[in-house]
Amino acid sequence: MLTLANVDAVYGGVIQVLRSTNLDVREGQMVVLLGANGAGKTTTLKAISGLLHADHGAVTAGRISFAGQDITHAEPSEIVRAGMVQVLEGRRVLEHLTVYQNLMVGAHLRSDRAGVKADLERVYGYFPALPELAGRIAGYLSGGEMQMVLIGRALMARPRLLILDEPSMGLAPILTQQLFRTIGRIKRDEGLTVLLVEQNARAAISQCDYGYIMEGGRIVLHGSRAELEGNQDVQEFYLGMGGGAERVSYRDVKHYRRRKRWLG
Repeated sequence: MLTLANVDAVYGGVIQVLRSTNLDVREGQMVVLLGANGAGKTTTLKAISGLLHADHGAVTAGRISFAGQDITHAEPSEIVRAGMVQVLEGRRVLEHLTVYQNLMVGAHLRSDRAGVKADLERVYGYFPALPELAGRIAGYLSGGEMQMVLIGRALMARPRLLILDEPSMGLAPILTQQLFRTIGRIKRDEGLTVLLVEQNARAAISQCDYGYIMEGGRIVLHGSRAELEGNQDVQEFYLGMGGGAERVSYRDVKHYRRRKRWLG
């Protein structure tokens, strides 16, 4: 459904962030993109959804295709109409609108009223707290409640591909677990394709079908959920399974060790 082939991205015409990035998302899969801060994950998502220009960035090489269509330099509105919806990081609800109004914004391009009503009930089924919050001003919600609204709003657009950028950011561990279980359920129930950028590797990998690890603007490792869970580097640096003093001794040379193993 989505392919990035040798994509380079540059900010301000001089700062290269993505370097020959290759990534595939197959229909019906949940794919996770992991990496440290500054690795290029959010830039990858902005390149896909056409939002790079807002930060004075551009794709300078390679090709991005969605459902067989070249979207490398497409406008964000065209990409949304094609069926791709991104939930940005940072809890970007429309603060002055109610929860219900926020959800309906997701359906603003749709004219099938019966379908919209059915989808709203389906969103309420995934997030049972939302019906009671429907009349509340979104700016006064908690972080977890805002994230439910944002994902619900995206679902109201009936996306073919849902992109989530750091959905667990700032959430308590128990809320993170609940959120990822719900995302996994939505993916299974709806047959939805999901691309997820996430810092909480354990929660993300537990729900994904396939994963990529990015470092320095490059994909340095990829594999199925089982392959990632069984990889020693992923266990040490992302799942916290390296073990005691040995893991502490790796901290100062983490970047070198990963590049040595994956790129060398």
